[in-house]
Amino acid sequence: MTRRLKLLIIGGVAGGATAAARARRLDEHAEIIVFERGEHISFANCGLPYYIGQVIKKRDALLVTTKEAFSQRYNIEVRNFSDVIAIDRSRKIVKIKDLRKGGIYEESYDKIILSPGSEPLRPPIEGIEQDNIFNLKNIPDSDRIKSYLDKKRPRAAVIVGGGFIGLEMAENLVRRGVETTIIEMLDQVMAPLDFEMAALVQAHLKEKGVRCVLGTGVTSFSNKEGHLVVMTGDGKRYESDLVILSVGIRPENQLAREAGLEIGKKGGIRVDASMRTSDPDIFAVGDAVEVKDFITGQPTVTALAGPANKQGRIAADNALGRKSLFKGTLGTAVVKVFDLTVASTGANEKTLKSQRIPYEVSFTHSGSHASYYPGAETMAIKLIFTPEQGKILGAQIVGKRGVDKRIDVIATALRGAMTVYDLEELELAYAPPYSSAKDPVNVAGFVAANILKGDMDHIQWGELPDLDEEDNILIDLRNKKELETSGVIEGAWHIPLDKLRSRLSELDREKHYIPFCAAGLRAYLGHRILVQNGLQSKNLSGGYITYLGGKEKIMKASRKRDQSA
Repeated sequence: MTRRLKLLIIGGVAGGATAAARARRLDEHAEIIVFERGEHISFANCGLPYYIGQVIKKRDALLVTTKEAFSQRYNIEVRNFSDVIAIDRSRKIVKIKDLRKGGIYEESYDKIILSPGSEPLRPPIEGIEQDNIFNLKNIPDSDRIKSYLDKKRPRAAVIVGGGFIGLEMAENLVRRGVETTIIEMLDQVMAPLDFEMAALVQAHLKEKGVRCVLGTGVTSFSNKEGHLVVMTGDGKRYESDLVILSVGIRPENQLAREAGLEIGKKGGIRVDASMRTSDPDIFAVGDAVEVKDFITGQPTVTALAGPANKQGRIAADNALGRKSLFKGTLGTAVVKVFDLTVASTGANEKTLKSQRIPYEVSFTHSGSHASYYPGAETMAIKLIFTPEQGKILGAQIVGKRGVDKRIDVIATALRGAMTVYDLEELELAYAPPYSSAKDPVNVAGFVAANILKGDMDHIQWGELPDLDEEDNILIDLRNKKELETSGVIEGAWHIPLDKLRSRLSELDREKHYIPFCAAGLRAYLGHRILVQNGLQSKNLSGGYITYLGGKEKIMKASRKRDQSA
């Protein structure tokens, strides 16, 4: 009789629970044991902020499955409140501490799948151990925060960190009537976005009453008459009734490290494409591992449920003898920030610059659906692509409606190694309530292709401070009413697009002209008029809307240049 495989899965939630279920589907007779340090084997950690904000009304809705239901359906032994404290690879046993009874016992294994997840960073800041300073990782954390809100009814809160959890918590605290301040060490929120796209999010946060304190970190916490005093590196103080720490996470690698498994440079457990660690009988998945970035090919750590689920499935395949490979992560993500949807996929400019990978950028501002059908909203799309073949490298989208649909299309195109020319040709579903005949993804492809074909020479907002103002003249093609309501770029000439042809005689052929409009279409038309009449022209990519996103950095660069002159 063939001996049954014994598979231990250490950690549940997205990676571990998925691996366990997949393993059972592949082998009805394998002995499978799941160890979970906490109470819940699988819960919706992405839903925790919305439970705190009372969008999700029932706590039980956060439970994807219970220990009992999972065990019954898959015939898998689940041991919660069980902390695996050591792996003895030479004896092929693990040591487990029973967190309820306190005893330590051993369990043998043939294969292991590690899914320990990540732990929230809690930096050694003075005063950080106070009771009303919270992290948010699991259901007990959300219980503590929600209980504090329900009982204490705080007036003000400070969120340290402007990432996904920080922004989701900001929205849900405001929903609960709490004045909210975000303190972020970077000069922007949402690190996966580039600066000008993050600026759109920051402007929306301000509209909703959230104060963003950027470019400085927290130096201390103290208590003053029952209130927290948060001090920052620039010497300012902010009073609050509670603090949410959202300063990042790090892979839970202690168990793997102590077992002698290889750890990567980013602190994640090193695995190959089969999710196998440096020990052929041990696999690892989820937040704790280093995987390949699909765009750069470099190691990366990605704390996202989608990749964790896929990795769990792949690890189970390989642990049970079926070959399966994880080809890398795009880091595709989406987050709701009040009325905005913010999404990204692939590489951003910061990553490409650090890896010295050549790229081009286009900005477009398109309606979520046909403008004549009620409810259309504009979305800003930043597309990044190679300057030779136009291969897509990444995208960022900020808008209100239809953002998730478009980022998914571009993420699919990225996975398929498609180009901007392919985006032009995509045949996407169209009806007035859902899109336009030229979908925003098509439009992004058209603009990017125009750049590569030479139909549109352009400059980015970040290049403006370095231009010689004598030789380079901005031409604002918007109408007078737009200027009055939206503002202007100082020093720009105002020539409405429809009058440009009649005023060409006023332009100096020795000068360089930079036409712009609100979003880019009229600027492209103006650019074509100028160059086909023998004038030197470069379009301002993304128009005035994108310029506003980068305006703060433009002003800082201009002041720095003036001071050094």
